[in-house]
Amino acid sequence: MTVPSLTIDIVSDVMCPWCYIGKKRLEAALEEVKSEIEVDVRWRPFQLDPTLPKEGKDRKQYMEDKFGGPERAEKAYETVRAAGAEEKIPFAFEKIPVSANTLDAHRLIRWAGSLGPAAQDTAVQALFKAYFEDGKNIGDDQVLVEAGRQAGLEAEVVERLLAGDADRDAVEAEIDQARKMGVTGVPCFIIDMKYAVVGAQPADALVDAMRKIAADKAGGSAAPAAG
Repeated sequence: MTVPSLTIDIVSDVMCPWCYIGKKRLEAALEEVKSEIEVDVRWRPFQLDPTLPKEGKDRKQYMEDKFGGPERAEKAYETVRAAGAEEKIPFAFEKIPVSANTLDAHRLIRWAGSLGPAAQDTAVQALFKAYFEDGKNIGDDQVLVEAGRQAGLEAEVVERLLAGDADRDAVEAEIDQARKMGVTGVPCFIIDMKYAVVGAQPADALVDAMRKIAADKAGGSAAPAAG
């Protein structure tokens, strides 16, 4: 029997903690369906705040401005910390020095994708960990070079590409396309370029969506689900 196949494009921003949580939940979902559905995962760029400068802004001040004061900012963290704990993500928000512009991080993810899905996933994971667990500035070129090295890219090549505008227009065009498709928040899981599951949904919700869409493709009666 032929195993059904699906593609999942994850529209994500590496400065979004819910995207990190969504990644972990998708990994659990993929483990659940690995014997019944073949899934090709691709990471797509999005910027929650494209106005941030390359050097970033002080993280503490940025979050307080965003949420309206330190108490509200801490309240917002509580929910994320709790969800992260469930997925074994040790969020260390207090370590993060700056909220960075993520355009260069998305360029790196794109370059890692040229080596294949596994390399791209490694780059994404390295950036999430560097930012949310190790408190590194993911707008800093050396942090990006290290994430690229982990994904299998040559450090010298990444340094040269970051110094120029390689793929900047392509990444910005992808972000614009996502907005035109109606993506306003991330993560957004686009399955087979037709069905959207929005938000860091629980693994079982992702499993249910994949199974329904795979059954529909195979001629079953199940209707695809969108969240």
